[in-house]
Amino acid sequence: MTPSLTSIQPLQTLIVEDFGAHVGKHSERLRVTVKGELKVEAPLLYLRQVIVKARGVSISSDAILACAERGIALHFVSGVSAQSGASLYTAGLTGTVLTRRAQLLAYTDGRALSIAGAIASAKINNQASLLLYHARSRKTSAPKLAAELRLLAHEVLDHDAELDDLLARARTAKPSDTNNTPDAHDTTNTTDSNDTGDARPAPRPAVVYPIDRYRNALLSIEGRAAQKYWAGVKLLLPAELGWEGRRTRHARDPFNSALNYGYAILSRQIEQALVLAGLDPFAGFLHADRPGKPSLTFDLIEEFRQAVVDRTVIGMVGKNMPLTLREDGLLDDDSRRSIAEKVIERIEQSAERYEGKRRTLREIIQTQARHMATFLRGDRANYTGFVAR
Repeated sequence: MTPSLTSIQPLQTLIVEDFGAHVGKHSERLRVTVKGELKVEAPLLYLRQVIVKARGVSISSDAILACAERGIALHFVSGVSAQSGASLYTAGLTGTVLTRRAQLLAYTDGRALSIAGAIASAKINNQASLLLYHARSRKTSAPKLAAELRLLAHEVLDHDAELDDLLARARTAKPSDTNNTPDAHDTTNTTDSNDTGDARPAPRPAVVYPIDRYRNALLSIEGRAAQKYWAGVKLLLPAELGWEGRRTRHARDPFNSALNYGYAILSRQIEQALVLAGLDPFAGFLHADRPGKPSLTFDLIEEFRQAVVDRTVIGMVGKNMPLTLREDGLLDDDSRRSIAEKVIERIEQSAERYEGKRRTLREIIQTQARHMATFLRGDRANYTGFVAR
């Protein structure tokens, strides 16, 4: 048997990344072969998900049905961004009408703003928490750097206080306050045409829901906090890396590319958790609707970027693990494999304090999605974002 890129990760994740691989079902196992040569077998009993990263991979209908019957998700990751790729779930998992009806109706009332505010607050606190984590580890070895990191962490938290003030004003605002809200300039007032040339009627305000009124203000606060956070992250990176700052799309440097690839892996885990909780990944609150955009996935992922991906990639750079780009500016196969393995390992094996217990990040992601669903259905009084401690 020749060496294979395909592997079984800890706790039931099969990653297929051999070009031209075939995934078939053999007895109670998934069998991965390349040109007829066996590469790996994974028992269906223990599998939680299959992540396909390579191109040219084929999967038999028997393998797909076996995964569907056992609730095993199939993820296809392109690695370019969190938005690219696809996932396949059994239809039985998505047939939760009551939850989806509540999710769509929540957009029109204060529940959408509550969730968006909780997510933004969690993200800001996680950014500060990660900077403080690295400050503590450098308290003795690099006291000046530790002090800079603490200062930036507190500046990040200043924006959480700003967010609290915005949400407090939003909760007490009256519907007539629409034109005085931070996003009032975004309201799309309409005017009736008048063929006679007489004075036009007063502008008729369009329907503007609470989340629409405050979304830009929320994103503005979040964006300014992120500037301080990434300034702190830059201090943690070796100068020879030459990192110039955070780039999302079209990044052509190793650190940004590694972050983007890690987010793409994480986004599939978030989407899976939302679907299992009965939620529609495309109907979000903090992120605006757009065709083909999984807005709710983009919402919930904000609570976990720092704890899952940022901490992992910063750690890889700190340990001088190679992140290499190909001639076309994309990460090479070895770098992608390392990032995927580390991110999955972090999700499945790292435990965080959560609701009074130590829980894996996998459990926390799924629980947060279920908390969101129960809040939307009215079975839970509030929704609180996850903050790593």
